[in-house]
Amino acid sequence: MERDKKLILRKAVKPYEKTIFNVSLIQICNTLIPYLLCVIIGMMLYQVSIIFSMVLGFVGAFFLVRSFIIFHDCCHGSFFKKKSWNKILGNITGFLTLFPFEKWKNEHNIHHATSSNIDKKGVGDIWMMTIEEYEQASTWTRIGYRLYRHPFVMFVLGPIYLLLITNRINRPSAKRKERINTYLHNAALIIGYGTLIYFVGLPTFLAVFVPVMFIGGLLGIWLFYIQHTFEESYFEGQDEWDYVKAAVEGSSYYKLPRLFQWLTGNIGFHHVHHLSPRIPNYLLEKAHNETEALQHATTITLKESLASLRYKLYDTDKKRFITFREFYRRKHII
Repeated sequence: MERDKKLILRKAVKPYEKTIFNVSLIQICNTLIPYLLCVIIGMMLYQVSIIFSMVLGFVGAFFLVRSFIIFHDCCHGSFFKKKSWNKILGNITGFLTLFPFEKWKNEHNIHHATSSNIDKKGVGDIWMMTIEEYEQASTWTRIGYRLYRHPFVMFVLGPIYLLLITNRINRPSAKRKERINTYLHNAALIIGYGTLIYFVGLPTFLAVFVPVMFIGGLLGIWLFYIQHTFEESYFEGQDEWDYVKAAVEGSSYYKLPRLFQWLTGNIGFHHVHHLSPRIPNYLLEKAHNETEALQHATTITLKESLASLRYKLYDTDKKRFITFREFYRRKHII
């Protein structure tokens, strides 16, 4: 019976696994054009007002997040019907967002295939330890993990590390195609942004691009974090792990105000996306609203999401996240 319900749910979202060319085209126009305008006007007005340039950089950061969602859909092959079009646009938006297309696509596909699987976590995920793993870890690993999960490290240092270091290098197991794409991506960044700095000057470039990239990166990490880190999130070992449960119970519905939902490309419907990555971002809400079973996914509001910052370790017995304070209270360790 349980298996039948899962098959019915997978079948129910199948009609939404389609691209609508006109909608995709409109989304390119209402995302990339405003982003480029924020950057260009911000740099042009640098001599008039540094503050105004930085404000435009701040606004541009939200359109950068939306640009990343287009990149994200291209990686899943869900933005256009043609694979080649997804690849071309994916590399363009990857250049704008500082994400190499092939590298991120491969790692993100692994994330989808192993999300909420305790025995296969690690690639494309935020580092998460279970109580058992933390207890068995060395002192230095514990210290490293505590630092990693600290909000300052994750959301302030995290975007810098992600954009400047992690995105520049491939995994040891990466294939030749992925490596070449990353090399070309890095070279394009050096040439493209280097040329821009040459013509506009480093101060102008930094005044606009620092807020754009930093805030955009921070928002991206936050969205990814909150949609997999909530108190009763689903995690199981390989023997018990189930793809549909991982999607619907291991990913949240992040209910955002309408404007923020638009700026983040509907990624708040993360449970729908994990159930079917082939659904383009502009059909996620429709799939959610018209599929009754998906409406029972864990819903988190903007205010409620802040509580998730406390969750650090996963309790495999009680099937929930706990805080470090709760862990040490249990163990009577200071």
